Amino acid sequence: MADKVMPGPVQDNACIREAVCIHTKKIFDSCRDKDCLEDLRFYPTQSSQAVIDRAVSIKPGSAELLNVYIDVEPVGFNRGFYTVDVRYFYRVTADAFVGAARPVSVCGLVVFDKRVILFGSESGAKVFSSGADCSGDQQMGRANLPTAVVEAVDPIVLNMKLVDSCECKCCDCDLCEVPEDVCACLGGDVCFTSEGKRVYVTLGQFSIIRLERDTQLLVPVYDYCLPEKECPCGADDDPCEIFRQVKFPVDEFFPPNSLQNAEGYRELQSCCG
Repeated sequence: MADKVMPGPVQDNACIREAVCIHTKKIFDSCRDKDCLEDLRFYPTQSSQAVIDRAVSIKPGSAELLNVYIDVEPVGFNRGFYTVDVRYFYRVTADAFVGAARPVSVCGLVVFDKRVILFGSESGAKVFSSGADCSGDQQMGRANLPTAVVEAVDPIVLNMKLVDSCECKCCDCDLCEVPEDVCACLGGDVCFTSEGKRVYVTLGQFSIIRLERDTQLLVPVYDYCLPEKECPCGADDDPCEIFRQVKFPVDEFFPPNSLQNAEGYRELQSCCG
């Protein structure tokens, strides 16, 4: 009998036991982007706006992607294609310099809208499941649309600039509504007024957008996937004996030349910590 096949690269002589039909998500189309988002309006909290009005300069800090709202609509002139409208919500921090005093940390909201067109195929079937909520009438009407998935990392703050409101010649889009969960991450009410000084930020964003549908695929099966590794740190194990098996973490005391840690050190921390 052939050796047991483990998850990972498959050898040419591996023995396939059977072919099975599985239900999974199939990706029909996807795209990746490296966007440079220039001069996005920075909406500070109320307390941060008071600091910005007195600031003479501002230094970029960090940006955190808080949430992404996605909407999918079919393209009328091209069957099987869909527009994916994405709105990114960022929490951006910066250091505002007021006179000769130490910089004051400010925080605010930045929003970016993006639209892509991807192929998502067509399906007229309505899917019902015993685990679904029967009250989801809105979901039933949109059951034939593909699912849009956005993968993104926290952006890089490339630049920030401080300008007086009278010097701003660009047209800012007013935010009509900000989700409550986004506002809660900012630690205060957001200032959307056009009075006082304004801040504009340039971000670098990496993202992947894809359209996928539920489908059934025929795949080869080698065997059941059973874990081979035993769970360490049982209740009856001698903690001192476990500790004696861990190599001394030299890299924790001296600057490492690589990111590899002493064998067993991190595992012991997460297991017995």
